[in-house]
Amino acid sequence: MLDGREVACWQAGTDSPRPYLYPLIGPSGRSLTRIGHPGAPNHDHHLSVWFAHQSVERIDFWSNKPGPRIRQKEWLAQEDGDEEAVLAVRLGWNDGHDATDLLEQDVVFAVRPASKPGEWFMEIQTTLKPNSPTLTLHQSNFGLVAVRVAREISEHFGKGRITGSDGKTGEPALFNQPNAWMDYSGTAIGHEEGVTLIDHPGNFGHPPRWHVRVDGWMGPSLTRTVDLTIRRDSPLTLRYLLVIHAGAVNSAALADAKNAFSLSKPWCVARSTRPHRQFEARRSGT
Repeated sequence: MLDGREVACWQAGTDSPRPYLYPLIGPSGRSLTRIGHPGAPNHDHHLSVWFAHQSVERIDFWSNKPGPRIRQKEWLAQEDGDEEAVLAVRLGWNDGHDATDLLEQDVVFAVRPASKPGEWFMEIQTTLKPNSPTLTLHQSNFGLVAVRVAREISEHFGKGRITGSDGKTGEPALFNQPNAWMDYSGTAIGHEEGVTLIDHPGNFGHPPRWHVRVDGWMGPSLTRTVDLTIRRDSPLTLRYLLVIHAGAVNSAALADAKNAFSLSKPWCVARSTRPHRQFEARRSGT
């Protein structure tokens, strides 16, 4: 919550194949994301803001096929503050056959207000650690994080526009092209607003190639061109920044946000030395 107003909620119930963030409340008070595709029921795996991948050791965690599931195993830390609110959780990726998860995923969400009323940032840091000595994410357009925007701000169903950090707009110019960030903005009921996803410069494959569609979704393709093997003794950490903003996309403001994000310290989740706390999330070096 920011100033007593709920702006996002982490949904971790077992009624879905994977956890997800919904809603993401924009300055107008409406959610900038949605559950599912506005016109295609075979895209019910599109869950607002979510983690998934189509080929984890050739196993499909992207679609809603029976078997593979991502489940929250435990929440690790929760911190409220005047400047930032933080939640850390641990997820398990299970293939639906073996009792042991293929990998564990630690996620840290950190929310803070922006300078203008109703605008805010959410930093997302995720760490993937396989339970076997190695695990491969095979080449795929799909994964690891994606955003399904509200119908009203999609290009096809609403009055929206996709814009990349290179200044180009629209699916034909942006699909499968490298960009440091991607924005989806539009107007609904007289309010123009949008959501931007920024890829951290330290991420594998930065700047990523993006899977974008006029029907209202965008996501950086982590393994668009190559396989990625993760070692148990060297977990993979990725960092992203969601920017919830009023008005049309502002490239100068996003450049400032990206630069500040690139200079920020990563998060560390560790056993707490404070009473009555098992874990705590803090910036590295603090």
